Parts: sequence; C-alpha cells; structure tokens
Amino acid sequence: MRIALIGQQDFGRAVLEAFVARGDGVAAVFCAPETGRPDPLRLAAEARGVTVHQFARLTDPAAAEALRQADAEIGVMAYVTQFVPQALCAIPTFGTIQFHPSLLPAHRGASSMSWAIIAGRRQTGLSIFRPTDGLDEGPVILQRRVKIEPDDTLGSLYFGKIFPLGVAALVEAAEQVVAGRAAALAQHEAEAGYEGIIRDAESQIHWASHVDLTYNLVRGCNPAPGAWTTLNGRKLFVFDCTKRIARTFGEVKGHKVGEVVAAGPAGITVLGQGGFLDITRLRWDGGKKVAAAAAGIEAGAMLGS
Repeated sequence: MRIALIGQQDFGRAVLEAFVARGDGVAAVFCAPETGRPDPLRLAAEARGVTVHQFARLTDPAAAEALRQADAEIGVMAYVTQFVPQALCAIPTFGTIQFHPSLLPAHRGASSMSWAIIAGRRQTGLSIFRPTDGLDEGPVILQRRVKIEPDDTLGSLYFGKIFPLGVAALVEAAEQVVAGRAAALAQHEAEAGYEGIIRDAESQIHWASHVDLTYNLVRGCNPAPGAWTTLNGRKLFVFDCTKRIARTFGEVKGHKVGEVVAAGPAGITVLGQGGFLDITRLRWDGGKKVAAAAAGIEAGAMLGS
C-alpha cells in the first residue's frame, strides 16, 4: 500500500513504523506544528526520508494540494488533534480511515479513555472508522474490545492495551479497505455519547463524593491531567493510590471526609465518603511528582481547604 499518514506523537510514530515494517510506502506525513518538544512522528518520518508537512490548519488549500501530490492510496489518521475536513479525507484513492480509543458510538471526544474509567466502565476499546465532519461520528470499519481492570489508570489502559491494539488495527483496516473487503457500518445513534476534554473543572476532587467515584476520577486522570484538590489554598494533584472501603462506623468515627487520617513512610491516607484512599504519589502545583510521604503533609490536614 501507499499511505499518507496524518497524526503525531508516539502513536503516530508507531503507526508509521508498523507500515514501514510491512514494506508499505509512506507517501507523506502530515503532523501539527510543534509547540514544545520535537514530535516523534516528524523525527521518525524525516529519518526515513519521508516528506513531512506541518500546516497550521488542514483546511488550508495548500494541505489539499500536498495530499494530492502524495498520490496515496489511503489516508491514515493516527492521533489527530487538528480538524481534518471531509474534502481532504476524500483525496486518497480509497479515502481515509481514523483511529479512536473507544467503542463508538460511546465516548466520542478527545478524553474518551478518561471518561470510560471515570464512569466506572468495565470495558472499552478502540474503533477504526471513516471520518466525517462530525466529531467521531463516521461509519465504523472494525473495533477491538479491552477490559478495564479495577486498578487500571489512564496510563495503563492506553499504553498497555489500546496503544498496541490500535496500531495493529489501523494496519488491518487499511489493508481491508484497499482490498475492497471493509464494510463500514453506521453508528447506532441511540447509544451515542459525547464528553468534553478533561480540564480543571472536570478533574477536581470533591471529597464528599463516594470514594468509588473519587478513585475512578483519580485513575482516569493519571498520568494527565491529574485529579486535584487543595490544602490551605494550594493546589495538590493526586496520582497513584489504592482504595479501601470503610466497613464499619468505627473506622470513620471522629474524622471528616477529606481529612488525612494517617501519614507515614508508605504515604498518606485520606477519608472519602464510604472509604479511604491510600495515596503514594502526588504533586504540588508547579512542582514535580513525589512520593506522598515526602510531600510534608501531616495527619489531621484537611484536603479541599
């Protein structure tokens, strides 16, 4: 196959390498302009002599002309944060396919994996679909399911499960499309759902919520953006932790939700509604992640204050 790859970061790089390893031709790579560290996809493409384009907007007529010049059989979208117009998707001979890390039509949107964990789902997965101008709304070519284990975080779900499956699924779907064997089925709108990006408002911990909900929020925001609380007006991000349910009134008697009920070499223990979070890693706003035991938080402190 001769592909045009639209994507960025480590996932885009892995997809590029998967196609190259098969002997497929990569006609061109389109990735977003960099604002921080060098994009691994750009570096990998340039190292292989692949033409790289970095348009500020893919609606730019020059982007369409660059894709026409690439003369690709199929476009492959791998971790795309820019809007890709339908007119651009239609340029390759067999159109374009896109990766999304949820079982569409559930969890449309950029924070789909986080929301699956936060909502307490026991499974999620990935979809390869035909992109349309509606966000994650196009017909689906194939899907792969994965379990969400009780202690999975966003990091373990993505890097340990969805990332490798997604790379393989894009290759498989591209092969099916070019061979004329890919049926694209419309999404069932009655089961559809969209959630917005996880930002400060969504990632704030409310200690009066049930500890199950708080634990899911922490897991769904770990490693980024981090679920957060405050201590004496200072923002504190919570990362690695485990959950313990309170079985009796005696376990919580004399304490308030949000209170640090214990602090020691293993970390800190915070009372939530219905149980405890044993926290082992956190980060003060503006600082680096540290072991909770080294954060200077003492028993009796009230989080959320």
